[in-house]
Amino acid sequence: MKISNDHVIFAMDKNNPPVAHCQNGETLIFQTLDCFSNSLKTTTDTISHVDMDQVNPATGPVYVEGAQPGDTLRITIREINLADQGVTVAAPGFGKFADSITQEETQIGYLKKDYIEFLGHRLPYRKMIGVIGTAPAGDPVNTGTPADHGGNMDTTAICEGAILYLPVNVPGALLAMGDCHACMGDGEVIGAGLEIPAEITVTIEVLRDFDFPLPLLENDQQWITIASAKTMEEASTRAIQQMAELVQKISDLDHNQTAMLLSLAGDLKVSQVVNPQVTMRMELAKSVLQ
Repeated sequence: MKISNDHVIFAMDKNNPPVAHCQNGETLIFQTLDCFSNSLKTTTDTISHVDMDQVNPATGPVYVEGAQPGDTLRITIREINLADQGVTVAAPGFGKFADSITQEETQIGYLKKDYIEFLGHRLPYRKMIGVIGTAPAGDPVNTGTPADHGGNMDTTAICEGAILYLPVNVPGALLAMGDCHACMGDGEVIGAGLEIPAEITVTIEVLRDFDFPLPLLENDQQWITIASAKTMEEASTRAIQQMAELVQKISDLDHNQTAMLLSLAGDLKVSQVVNPQVTMRMELAKSVLQ
């Protein structure tokens, strides 16, 4: 089943009507707009012409049959197919260059077979999903903000082959996603990656009694805890604590031993520093727990 980008939301909200229903274990294709709602197409289109109420559209939401509060969604990211070109921007007041950039600029990245052509340079692909989340139980959260429900985590590890675990806070979970990037550096320091329309193929499963800290990510090599907060220090502490909790649940290590192990083998990394909340992650190789 394909979920069309004709159906997008700009807030994760328990009151959003679902645009589709899927079964536990079903594979879906989400057709997504870029974070500017596909409104920037050439270098003459600048961000001042973007309707800021139409930023970070997420396709959906999808009601997952059988998902109830307290459950967990297991989302296997099977494929991210990208459009032929993507866009990025610079603008005064935008990202970590807010005070040094004095005029708006838009540039296009052109997708080639093995690389991205950008300003005469060849960039490697780093296909990823910027926004993916479920509806929170409380007040709506706009799609530009990351939190415990997921949202705009802008985490480069949310990519093909990864498995993302998100909380079910309301009946049906109400899963939505968008804001794909052809490439993005950790931090997303200017406030944008190479923003691009995409089609995301995912398999969605409902897990009961999955007693692990969320959001949680895994791939063949790693466990990755993800945390968002107002400050980098707070988000870092939460990501570390969540990894410590995970390690103690899947190993025989106590708290002191876990802390030592994470200091020796855990990698604390920046996901993004430009959204209303900062997102940090901690990565741990699965091999160290074997």
